[in-house]
Amino acid sequence: MGNNEIIRRPLLNVSLGTRTVTSVDVREITFAPGQQTGRHKHPCPVVGFVVEGTAVLAVEGEPPQHLPAGSSFYEPAEKIILRFDNASSSRPMKFIAHYLLNGKQELIEMLPENHG
Repeated sequence: MGNNEIIRRPLLNVSLGTRTVTSVDVREITFAPGQQTGRHKHPCPVVGFVVEGTAVLAVEGEPPQHLPAGSSFYEPAEKIILRFDNASSSRPMKFIAHYLLNGKQELIEMLPENHG
């Protein structure tokens, strides 16, 4: 491999179906040690990349994923996210989230913890 070769390593490939994306809102988000998001959902698909630390992602109906730095993730639109947490109680966790918006939408909707 030469020094000038560009390497394109696949990280994530998800289908958005027929969803229309009119804009992308990209955010750098930092969690303190032990910080948790809580139950939530997004009105739009979210694609992200863990930059530092390790995240734990649990989408309802799927097993939890441990996402170390360098991992990509996908949170489907309108699916309940049971947790997206910093896995470490002693180190921060940082990720980049790309919110794939259709028109003007909120980025997140927090849900009650008891899903009675």
